[in-house]
Amino acid sequence: QVQVVESGGGLVQPGGSLRLSCTASGSIYSIGVMGWYRQAPGKQRELVARITSGGSTNYADSVKGRFTISRDNAKNTVYLQMNSLKPEDTAVYYCNAAKYGSTWPGNYWGQGTQVTVSS
Repeated sequence: QVQVVESGGGLVQPGGSLRLSCTASGSIYSIGVMGWYRQAPGKQRELVARITSGGSTNYADSVKGRFTISRDNAKNTVYLQMNSLKPEDTAVYYCNAAKYGSTWPGNYWGQGTQVTVSS
């Protein structure tokens, strides 16, 4: 089976930065889109950012200009650089990876990493 593992979450003050990493491994033929969702307390899970294997990106309006998504295709790893963090960014962040050519979101989910923005 495919394993998706996130890291990099933690507690940060408003205005601070964090960098999340996610690696997909295991029985993978080809990974297409990779990206990040988040779920805040009492809210639905929402798309934060995603990136295709070719490097095309899209972001939620709430994070555009502050977050940057990137990937290393050779390592099946996706990153999320989060700058100028706000309390409303507090959430569990989940990595998602889709089989190449499949719909988004894909079948492969990480267990989530907690990001808390608080003074």
